[in-house]
Amino acid sequence: MFVPFFSRRAKLVGRRAGSTSSSSSSGGRSGSSSSSSGGKSGGTSSSSGGKSGGTSSSSSGGKSGSSSTGKGSSGTTGKGSSSGSSSRKTTPISTGGSTKSFSTYSNGGGKSITIAAGQLFGGRTAGGATRSQVYGSRTFGSGYPGYYGRGVANRGFPFWFWPIAWGSGVRYGAEADYMYSNEYGQPDNSSRPGGPIAFAVFQSNSTGTTFRLVADNDTVADVMSDVATNCSQFLTPASINATAPTMFNGSVEPEQVVEYYRASSVALTLDGYNNSAVFAPENSTADTPLPTGIDTNLLECLNDTIGSAVPLVDGAPSTLSAPDLRLVWLLLLVFIFQS
Repeated sequence: MFVPFFSRRAKLVGRRAGSTSSSSSSGGRSGSSSSSSGGKSGGTSSSSGGKSGGTSSSSSGGKSGSSSTGKGSSGTTGKGSSSGSSSRKTTPISTGGSTKSFSTYSNGGGKSITIAAGQLFGGRTAGGATRSQVYGSRTFGSGYPGYYGRGVANRGFPFWFWPIAWGSGVRYGAEADYMYSNEYGQPDNSSRPGGPIAFAVFQSNSTGTTFRLVADNDTVADVMSDVATNCSQFLTPASINATAPTMFNGSVEPEQVVEYYRASSVALTLDGYNNSAVFAPENSTADTPLPTGIDTNLLECLNDTIGSAVPLVDGAPSTLSAPDLRLVWLLLLVFIFQS
């Protein structure tokens, strides 16, 4: 008869030291290690457009991350898929009066809070939004769960991040004031969660079409490496090999935006695009169509990757209550007498 804690179990034979496991996948990153912001790490790999780490892997040109589906105003459908957490990059930020961790491919969520009095934006709500809510449109103020008008004045922070600051905008008329409020400081405001506004350039290797990812510095740094991996077949070598964001310098304008994400804290722009609707009275003018001849394959890949990988603050982990010890002992006695 086997009696727990007294009888001996047969010895189990584990895997020998030095043995390895392998995986083969199509369309994803694999491995058990994670890389830091903008970096790649891991063991031996053979891939086309994929990252690997930990175990040996073979992959072919895919995307990875927590799954999400969304359709933005860029006209493409985001369908990010995940092969695991090995590609996640986690970074601490200060927001809402405390330090949080945000990760690429995180599902977000968690409990919404009210920012304490005395902190920046005290009294406003922060947190609670999820990956499925990251897509916006070409309108500044889109991508906010529960909000449908343009502008970002006096709003909370459903993803914890602040909306993009476009600068002063003094050369535009009153209709553009909603894009150029100083409520969240200037683009170089160091108090911004994730750091000052920055951008990365992604140029097509077939048409020369140039897109730019605009967001806080940490977000741009984290996403640009995923774009370089997922969209390498469409990008110039300079775009693939770029290692650091460029600080915002006024060369990117809000009328060039083809998609906002994450409560308008992230934007994808297109060089040469001029959406006159952003300067017209709200709901009076349709968005200007995108130019013909642009690289729509690259646009779709960018929209997909940003929607799937853009960092979100990790939701609070679930907690488990301690088991009732009386029940544990009762089950143990039943097990002993039935053996």
